[in-house]
Amino acid sequence: MQNSQKGFLVSDRLSKIMWSLSLPAIAAMVLFGLNAFMDTVYIGQLLNETALAGVALAYPLTSIMLGLGTWAGTGAGNLLSIAIGKDDRDTQEKLLGNATIFIFVSSLIFTIPGFFAAEPFIRLMGGSGEVLEYGVEYFQIAMIGAPFWVYGLSLNFIVRGEGKMKQAAVMMSYGLGLNLILSPLFMGVFNMGIAGAAWGTNLGMMVYCIVGYRYFKRGRASFPAKINAVAYDKEVFSSITKLGFPGFIMSIMGLIQAIVVFNAIVRVGTESDLAFFAAANRIQLFLMTPLFGLMRALQPVVGVNYGARKYDRVKKAFNLFTRTGFFIIFPFWVFMMVFPELSIRLVLPDMAFTPTDIFHFRVYMIMLPVLPVVFMSLTFLPAIDQPRFASLIGMARQLIFYVPVMWFLPGILGIEGIYFGATGIDLVVTIFLVAAVWWEMRRMTQKAEKEEDEVPPLKVS
Repeated sequence: MQNSQKGFLVSDRLSKIMWSLSLPAIAAMVLFGLNAFMDTVYIGQLLNETALAGVALAYPLTSIMLGLGTWAGTGAGNLLSIAIGKDDRDTQEKLLGNATIFIFVSSLIFTIPGFFAAEPFIRLMGGSGEVLEYGVEYFQIAMIGAPFWVYGLSLNFIVRGEGKMKQAAVMMSYGLGLNLILSPLFMGVFNMGIAGAAWGTNLGMMVYCIVGYRYFKRGRASFPAKINAVAYDKEVFSSITKLGFPGFIMSIMGLIQAIVVFNAIVRVGTESDLAFFAAANRIQLFLMTPLFGLMRALQPVVGVNYGARKYDRVKKAFNLFTRTGFFIIFPFWVFMMVFPELSIRLVLPDMAFTPTDIFHFRVYMIMLPVLPVVFMSLTFLPAIDQPRFASLIGMARQLIFYVPVMWFLPGILGIEGIYFGATGIDLVVTIFLVAAVWWEMRRMTQKAEKEEDEVPPLKVS
C-alpha cells in the first residue's frame, strides 16, 4: 500500500497528482473556512455587532490551539512524507508515539492557563465592557475543547502527509458538518447566545478526533502506525518540532498581529470599525481556503519527491500549484472588487457602509491574487527540510513590520493606516519569500548536479 502511494507521487503526471490530491483538500479547507465564516454570519445575524466584535477578539487567541495542532501535525506530516520517500520504516513506526506526546503536553500547557486568564487575554486584545464579556465567554468555552481541537487537527495533517487527501477530507467533514448544524441550533433555537457557537465547535471537534483515531486504530494507514503508542525518541521528536515550527510561528505571529491591529483600531476607531475589520478579515480568510487546500496537497508531493531525490519534480510541482492557486482565486477576487458591498453584507446586513469603508475593503483585498506564492512557499520550505526561512520570515512579518507599522501609521492616517499598512507588509513578505524559494531551488539544482557527479560510471565489459 505504501509503495503504491509512493509510486503515485514520484512517477505519475504532476497535473493528475495535483487534481487528485487538491480537489478533496480544497473541499475540506473550504468546509473548514465555511465553518469559521458561517460562525461569523450566525453571530452577526442572530446576535449583534457587539457579540461579533467580542468573538473577533477571542478568535485569534483560539488560533493558538490550531497553531499547536498545526505544529504537531505538519511536523509529523512533513517527516512522514520524507520518510516514505526514503523508505525509512523505523521513523514511520516511531512517528505517532512522539506526535501524541507533543500534542497532549502542548495542549494542556496552553489550555489550563488560557481558561483561568481569559479576561486578561481579551483585555490584551483591546476588549472592554460588553465586548469583553462576549469575548471571555466564548474563549473559556473554547478552552474546554482545546485538546480535541489539537488532537483532531494533528491526526488529519498526518493523514495528509501520507498523500491521502480524500480520506483526510472525509474525516474532517464529519466534525465540521456537525458544527455547521449545531452552532445555529444552539444559538437560535436553544437561545444559548455566544456560548452556542463555542459549544457547537467543541462537539464538532470531538467527533473529528474520534473519526481520526478510528482511522489509525483500524489499520487503514499506509505506514506502520501505532496509534496507542506513547514512546519518546529524541531524533523523531526533534524532527517533528523543527519541521512543524513554521506553522506554529505563523499562528503565534498571527496572534501578535491581531493584538497590534485590534488595539490600533480601538485606539483610533470605533466599535463599528472593529466589527467591519472583523468582517473583512473573515471574508478574506474564507476566500483563501482553496489555497489552504492546495498547500496541504503540495506538502506530500514535495516531501516524498524530495526524499526520493526527484528534485526536478519538486520544482515543477511548486510552480504548477502556485499557478493553479492564482487561477482559482482570481475570478472570486474580481467579483469581490467589483461588488464589495454585496460581500460585506453577508456578515453585517444592517450596518451602514460609507464610501471610505468600501475603499478600505478594496485596499485590504488587493494582495489576494499574489497570496498563492506566499502559501505555496510556506509549504515548500519545510517540506524540503528547510523550515528556517519560513520561521524567520513569519517572525519578521509581525515583529519587524506589523508592530512598528501598526503603532505609528494609524496614529498618522487613522483607520486608513490599518488597511494600507497590512497590504504593504504583505507585499514586502511576498518579495522575501520569493527570494528564499529561489535560493533553495538554486541550491537543489547544485545538489542534483553533485549527486550526478558522484554516481560511478557504468563498466563496459
